[in-house]
Amino acid sequence: MSEEIVDHAEPRPVLRSRSEAPLSSRRLISVGYGNLVVATRVVAIVAPHASPMRRLRREAAQRGKLVDVTEGRRTRSILITDSDHVVLSAINPETLAARVEQAQDGADG
Repeated sequence: MSEEIVDHAEPRPVLRSRSEAPLSSRRLISVGYGNLVVATRVVAIVAPHASPMRRLRREAAQRGKLVDVTEGRRTRSILITDSDHVVLSAINPETLAARVEQAQDGADG
């Protein structure tokens, strides 16, 4: 006699964020040195010099949500994502903003 194990638990619903589309339809932007970020997940791009940004960086590191892609170079911009991750980049904020805008225009057109 073999017993069959039956799981009566209800299946969990799959929660998808607004940007959780297939990889082929996501627009990626380069944040430097071969690192890419999904353009639709970027909430803000800021300069790192102000005290609130330094505090944001420190708190993200304490929470384990800091991603440093500067390769040891000077941090020129901080990207904040909708998942509360903080990405440090060595690329100027204006350059990154133009890349995000270009990716969004490409997604619309």
